[in-house]
Amino acid sequence: MHSLIVQASPTAIPVHCVTKAGLPALLAGLASEGRRFAEAQAFAAQPGQHLVLPDSSGAVAAVLLGVEGTDARRRDPFAPGRLAALLPAGDYALVGETGDVALAALGWLLQGYRFDRYRKPAPASARLVLPDGVDGEDLVRIATSVALARDLVNTPANDMGPAAIEAAIRALAAECDATATAIVGDELLARNFPMIHAVGRASPRAPRLVDLVWGDPSHPRVTLVGKGVAFDTGGLDLKPSAGMLLMKKDMGGAAAAIAAARMIMLAKLPVRLRLLVPAVENAVSGSSFRPGDVLASRKGLSVEIGNTDAEGRLILADALALADEEAPELLIDYATLTGAARTALGPELPPFYTHDEGLAAEIARQGEAVNDPVWRMPLWPNYERMLDSRIADLNHVSGGSFAGSVTAALFLNRFVEKAAAYAHFDIYAWNPSARPGRPEGGECQAARLTYALVKQFYPAG
Repeated sequence: MHSLIVQASPTAIPVHCVTKAGLPALLAGLASEGRRFAEAQAFAAQPGQHLVLPDSSGAVAAVLLGVEGTDARRRDPFAPGRLAALLPAGDYALVGETGDVALAALGWLLQGYRFDRYRKPAPASARLVLPDGVDGEDLVRIATSVALARDLVNTPANDMGPAAIEAAIRALAAECDATATAIVGDELLARNFPMIHAVGRASPRAPRLVDLVWGDPSHPRVTLVGKGVAFDTGGLDLKPSAGMLLMKKDMGGAAAAIAAARMIMLAKLPVRLRLLVPAVENAVSGSSFRPGDVLASRKGLSVEIGNTDAEGRLILADALALADEEAPELLIDYATLTGAARTALGPELPPFYTHDEGLAAEIARQGEAVNDPVWRMPLWPNYERMLDSRIADLNHVSGGSFAGSVTAALFLNRFVEKAAAYAHFDIYAWNPSARPGRPEGGECQAARLTYALVKQFYPAG
């Protein structure tokens, strides 16, 4: 199971989720001492407000938690989960106006995440009784996969270089009975991945393309591609110091792809899954690629370099070209790609891009259903001209400051032709501040919705 969940507990303490409208009825049903205590503490069921009710001995008798009304668009399905980090040790059971009880339980597990690699682990304390009707195995599968992604993002670059990313994928392959291989260093040139090599060649930590394959080859092909830039200095277009502070998270796309792949494999969904992660460090040395260079690509397009700090789309382009060669039924990539995406939509709502109307609708639906929100942005064809180059087939960045996330998506789209359906997620992979189910730090975005999407398209059994 999971350290924060139990199948049943005879001593479980009830957690009453209640709206302002439902508070009078709840108070009327409490024992008189509990009602008087709540009134004395002026508990008003404000969303997020909680109150621990003692019994006559001073032990915890019950917990009250204020939540938004079920018809309120502002209601966060993870809201009950915030208590996982606030309540004293014990077993708790959600009751009352919980909303989607499966998401409330998932929020509890996600809230309990803690990155303990460099400090003493905290013991599990507030455990949740698995709600009736909730698939505990699936709940744990999702929560542990998200925790893996968060661990990868939170690990600093000195311990999470390209080789460590490869090691994480090989460990996943061993866990799920998959096959993992890697093309490393100058072998990338011999195997026709020139842009992955160019971006990573300046670092003493060799670039690589990691390739995991799982499932029956006769099943529908689903391919996930994740940007694995272990650290991004900006290259010769060097970032300012403030811009480098969070660059350990520039492999957040790889982490999301790894998490989604793990969920799919552990659920044994009937697909032939492929996971591709180009893993590099964008460093500075005498062998750095330069602004104005023209690079060859796996697809055969020549690419003029407009800015070495836009390296992620270069390594993704070679990986996407490889993925596209076998014409998968579904191709998805994840990347911490542009600041423009954050300017447009902020850190909580990643944009996604696709030409496929049916896929777009299902992505939006699943994202809302599993509380993994995203927002569709346009692959606006008139902006293709922003990628024009006078000396190459295309430039990899636009010539101005407009539509940076859109033009990045348009660039990647040039490397996909055969896939039946393709989507690109421009994620942030970081929580700047804590919210229910989302502690501050590394975050796994768009992976849970991908798992739900693949389950919808290719249900097990």
